[in-house]
Amino acid sequence: MNDVIERVEAFPVAPRWLFVRIETTDGLVGWGEASLEGYADVVRAAVDQFADYLLGKDAGLIEEHWQVLSKGQFYRGGAVLASAVAGVDQALWDLKGKRLGVPVHDLLGGAVRERIRAYGWVGGDDPSEVADHIAAQLAVGLTAVKMNASGRMSRNGSVAELDGVVSRVASAREVLGPDRDVAVDLHGRFTLATARRLAPLLEPLHPFFIEEPVVPENSHMIGRMVDATTIPIATGERLYSRQEFLPVLQAGTAILQPDVSHAGGISEVRRIAALAETFDAVIAPHCPLGPLALAACLQVGFATPNHLIQEQSIGIHYNAGAEVLDYVADTEPLRFVDGHFERLTGAGLGIEIDEGAVRDAAARWERWQNPVWRHPDGSVAEW
Repeated sequence: MNDVIERVEAFPVAPRWLFVRIETTDGLVGWGEASLEGYADVVRAAVDQFADYLLGKDAGLIEEHWQVLSKGQFYRGGAVLASAVAGVDQALWDLKGKRLGVPVHDLLGGAVRERIRAYGWVGGDDPSEVADHIAAQLAVGLTAVKMNASGRMSRNGSVAELDGVVSRVASAREVLGPDRDVAVDLHGRFTLATARRLAPLLEPLHPFFIEEPVVPENSHMIGRMVDATTIPIATGERLYSRQEFLPVLQAGTAILQPDVSHAGGISEVRRIAALAETFDAVIAPHCPLGPLALAACLQVGFATPNHLIQEQSIGIHYNAGAEVLDYVADTEPLRFVDGHFERLTGAGLGIEIDEGAVRDAAARWERWQNPVWRHPDGSVAEW
């Protein structure tokens, strides 16, 4: 039998990603992405341990392997293990598609759309900078952007801080006009009380959504945010399973943002999307990551009826040391067309990885960690 797993490797690469490579006995290779920003080396260790189970197994038994890796041990779940499972899962789907000569979305039931709308990130500390950054995104054809509401936010947001948020979003709306969209990411930096004060101030500007108004460990309070505004609430980049998404859906969250490299891979994100559909909610997968994560998101999106829009990090301001397309042999499948990604038609995940570039980058790997922010009194602030 050719479809036997012979090698499992994990490559940490700049700027902060982890790629998983699985090879079968006949030389077929599948790629996945297990990026967990700030913990690449920790996740790599988990992938190495998973290899002990995977070697010698039938690569085609994707669900069986997902079940064993996710549930086979007494202690399971959480960001690290779910990310390791995600990278393996994506690589196995990539292998399956390549083995059969079809894109992954064909294996998930077939395409329900021909293109997927994308949004890009914009930075800027003042309204004029925001306007310039948005203009750059519009120049490449995007019709939607997302921006951080603020930098470090005090525990009980001041008038000046809240006014600054509103001014920057107003600047974005002025540039975008009524036919394009801006989403506002609170990034878990706000207390619930401050987020509830901010939301009504933003309503006249009609944000596409407000993201992560509370940190994930306070998800039990997100219903109070939903009740405070007519703006759709989005969350989920730091939730890792259907079970963790269920309470936020029950609380009225409109847009789920599972990360295909954090939340158990293609297999689990598909199930999260199906769960969301029963609550009349949509998904907008989190993906400020590498090309494999993006391709995996798109494969899910092309086969998922309640998919809204796709985040992507091509040209994002914090990709220092490497860019998304640096690791792709042919960039054409990930080209923007009128602000969208066209349906991927290549086998597996639909992109070709430049293995030489990956191995070279892994040899030069330097560990990345996010900064630690502090309030003026010296205490730790949310980043």
